[in-house]
Amino acid sequence: MTDPREVLAHALSRPPTLGTGRLVCIDGLAGAGKTTLALGLAAITRAQVVHADELLEGWSGLPGLGATLHTVLRPLAAGASSEWVRWDWHASAWAESHPLSPGGLLVVEGVGSAPARIDDLVTTLVWVEAPRDERLRRGIARDGEQMRPQWEQWLDDEAALHARERTRDRADLVYATGSSSSA
Repeated sequence: MTDPREVLAHALSRPPTLGTGRLVCIDGLAGAGKTTLALGLAAITRAQVVHADELLEGWSGLPGLGATLHTVLRPLAAGASSEWVRWDWHASAWAESHPLSPGGLLVVEGVGSAPARIDDLVTTLVWVEAPRDERLRRGIARDGEQMRPQWEQWLDDEAALHARERTRDRADLVYATGSSSSA
């Protein structure tokens, strides 16, 4: 079970790392509950929330996410405004840009949202996991059976990314969700 109050308390117990603000990265496995945790955190704060899937150039965009996050977050660390551009999954094209203000709490959630190259900017790194079969079932329920091949490839791609990045090992907080979790 994830607890946004625990995440907030952890972040507030640490000094700012993103200029005068704090950065919470909620990383982990697709379909494990990262978005739900991020929305819960946003509901109890005035946090800005960025969903990493909106920064990906489609199903094959995961390898470029680290560079994108680096580009988006570095200005905030210097006290300047920044912006990010949303990927439109239906049009398969980049869409509108969204501003980000320095200071306060920024939550970046999604697979690959905590690449090691931005560790110096991260106040709290949260890892969320669930069993693979349950996550695949959730993804197919949301996106349709026709998306099974993309989901299966995605699950392999995210496993490779997290193995390279050692994301779970770097996490401050770890949550297990799903039917077989006890946390």
